[in-house]
Amino acid sequence: MTPKRRVVEARTKYSNASVHQSIKQNGSTPQPTGRHNVRMRQLTDITGYHEALASYSKERLWALFDGDRSDLNIGHECIDRHSPDRLAVHIIDAAGDDERYTFGEIRTWSNRFANYLETSQIPRGSTIAIMLEPSLAFYTSLFGAMKAGCVAVPLFTLFGPDGVRLRLDDCTPALFLGSASDVQLVDEINGRRHVAVDDHFMATLATLSSDYAPLTSANDMAMYQYTSGTTRQLPDAIKHRHRAIVTVMLAALYGTGVRPGDHLCCPSSPAWGHGLWHGTLAPLAMGASISSYRGKFDPLRLFAALENLEINNLSAAATHYRMLRQCAQASRFTHSIEKLSFTGEPIDSETANWVTEYFGQPACSIYGTTEVGVILVSYPGAKDFEVKPDALGKPIPGLEIAVINQQGDPTAPGEKGEIVVRRGGDWFKTKDIGYTDEDGYFYHAGRADDVIISAGYTMSAVEIEDVLLKHPNVNEVAVVASPDATRGHIPKAFVVSLRDGDDQFVQELQKLAQTRLSRHEYPRAVAFIDSLPKLPAGKIDRKALRKRELGNT
Repeated sequence: MTPKRRVVEARTKYSNASVHQSIKQNGSTPQPTGRHNVRMRQLTDITGYHEALASYSKERLWALFDGDRSDLNIGHECIDRHSPDRLAVHIIDAAGDDERYTFGEIRTWSNRFANYLETSQIPRGSTIAIMLEPSLAFYTSLFGAMKAGCVAVPLFTLFGPDGVRLRLDDCTPALFLGSASDVQLVDEINGRRHVAVDDHFMATLATLSSDYAPLTSANDMAMYQYTSGTTRQLPDAIKHRHRAIVTVMLAALYGTGVRPGDHLCCPSSPAWGHGLWHGTLAPLAMGASISSYRGKFDPLRLFAALENLEINNLSAAATHYRMLRQCAQASRFTHSIEKLSFTGEPIDSETANWVTEYFGQPACSIYGTTEVGVILVSYPGAKDFEVKPDALGKPIPGLEIAVINQQGDPTAPGEKGEIVVRRGGDWFKTKDIGYTDEDGYFYHAGRADDVIISAGYTMSAVEIEDVLLKHPNVNEVAVVASPDATRGHIPKAFVVSLRDGDDQFVQELQKLAQTRLSRHEYPRAVAFIDSLPKLPAGKIDRKALRKRELGNT
């Protein structure tokens, strides 16, 4: 098929599919149209764990979408094909200025933005940097850019000049979208073409046509995503093609457990992988409603949203759950939660127990990396899957996961090694230490950097942290290896607490670890600090603490 003919056929196919979906307003739960075999039972109809394993196939996965391996567009799959009157996005605003938009409204505005890019003569394949909080403008530009065949690049709104400069120099956007202050910052650092997203800009878009048919192939580039590295060590942009929406649907089906008709809330920023793929793109592609969060996180605002919006599916970072647990007014609120999930870093056992007691459901782990995607899940919503405490879960259907030793051989249950996933004929290493149990569950034992070897003993920083968080006066803690002339390294704990950090407090923490773990596995040094360094995505920046210790030494 010639490129020109493919483009024409893609326009026709998506235009017809959109019309078909727009008239599907009979009050029933919206379902992905899936043009391959409408009589085949869809994966979205299957909630059981064993049936999920038995029924999964790539063909059934692709059948959830209008597009195919030749022609596919994320904007169409996430927005255009769903009932226009159905709620797409509810934005929970920290200041109370919530916003709600239907699939039809986002379709209209994203089509206008796609037309804006074409009338601005921005070529297909150009990168569009989007430095906006969740808002109509954010979803308009995110989906409109991909509809127009451009590459969307979401950027975290709290980046400083160095963080912005490095990323813009890397992705070289044809257009930068941000607030007035962000645009001024961009103008000062590199003078790239930019637009301040304000009422005037939205009024300009309102004058453009709301009709647009996407024409991308499944293999066209759709999005660049930056991981939450430091400004001095910029991570490579992970480049996603339009077909990535098919792969991430696995995480939605089995990681967050989202189904058509759900209302999923993810308070993580859509500039990062969790908030972007699992909290925005995957659930919208399934026709589910989502709630995003704008502004500084406030557990009271989230509790109120869970009660008032009848949200039934919550996917959050471990830090969010911890802040919910520490909120003294949690008992004031009700909820409709049926499924819970978390990702980013392990959740401590005290918080995990609270979640199960408060919500009546366990928090299900979603494990993966930016490079390999989600690979281990706990199947929220599956009645025949036991969610084990501390476990990462079991592999997503269709994947081969293992723990291997230094010789590259699979480990026995209980034996620690590196978590790997089969890619082609080789193992791809995640750089995470873990182990399995007799039932095939996987467990996390820390990043390779988080394993502490002291005087010949191997210790897990994660295990020590988990025990220290059981102390009633510890709000947050991070444990890293600190150089020691005698032992090589020792575990050092950085503790955030409202209590004064005196010798008595240190002794209590050390005794707690020795009692719960072993006599040698405890923090030999304890430092009390006001706050832990965090990466923009909210995870604790242990690398910064390790560098601090090396510098002090």
